[in-house]
Amino acid sequence: MTNERALAGRSALITGGGSGIGLGCAARLLCDGASVTITGRREDTLRAAADELASAAPAGATVRWAASDVADESTVGRAVAVACEATGGLDIAVASAGTGSVGPVTSFPLEEWRRVIDTNLTGAFLTIKHGGSAMQRSGGGSIVAISSIASPLSHAFMAAYCASKAGLDALVKVAADELGRCGVRVNSVRPGLVQTQLGDHLIDDSAVLEDYLAQMPISRVGTVADVAEAVRYLAGPESSWVTGQCLGVDGGHTLRRGPDVEHWARGIYGDEAIDGPG
Repeated sequence: MTNERALAGRSALITGGGSGIGLGCAARLLCDGASVTITGRREDTLRAAADELASAAPAGATVRWAASDVADESTVGRAVAVACEATGGLDIAVASAGTGSVGPVTSFPLEEWRRVIDTNLTGAFLTIKHGGSAMQRSGGGSIVAISSIASPLSHAFMAAYCASKAGLDALVKVAADELGRCGVRVNSVRPGLVQTQLGDHLIDDSAVLEDYLAQMPISRVGTVADVAEAVRYLAGPESSWVTGQCLGVDGGHTLRRGPDVEHWARGIYGDEAIDGPG
């Protein structure tokens, strides 16, 4: 059974913590006693989320927020410093900030490619770089990155997203290999389709939703809590001998195939972009 105060006295940083999976992870870690710092680009969202979290914080746990763009190294470094103020060091970092886009490889705009890669992969790299360095100074810790089923599975017309998440999982393994000697563990969680603001457009399209559900042995949309529980396990002492792993939380979706979103790509880019010249 999980000790409800197992994270008391520990400091946690969650990027993208103002909403969705990041906010759910922050709430879950706070529930077990961690002092939590959430980051994101929008100060109004962060303030509201911090107030929500603080209202449920147990005795001894604190909530902080720091405006940060995960692709901007200077702001990531400042956010880590804010998180360290809670307990004098950093024990847990959750790289949750993410974004996505749809389009065929041959027509996909370079600026969109860079935006997705910068947020999903470079942002995770900077979180691991600065968070891992702080953990080295603190004597150890746990880093958990939010990946996706799009890492191991092809998702046609989502090349940038797939590449960013596959790169993230490779980064996790290398970082785990390097940082283990310092007592720092690095793992990722691969969610499937989850009810969040980022996933709502997938759920709202009935054809896409039905295709997703048809690929899941446990055929339901995931919840933020499903993912947060996995993150809590990897962040806590129960997983002290687990590192370099990519844990699927997807209803078994990775046993089958990715979703069909071809009609979106056709609607945005046209038939020729998909089929080639007639």
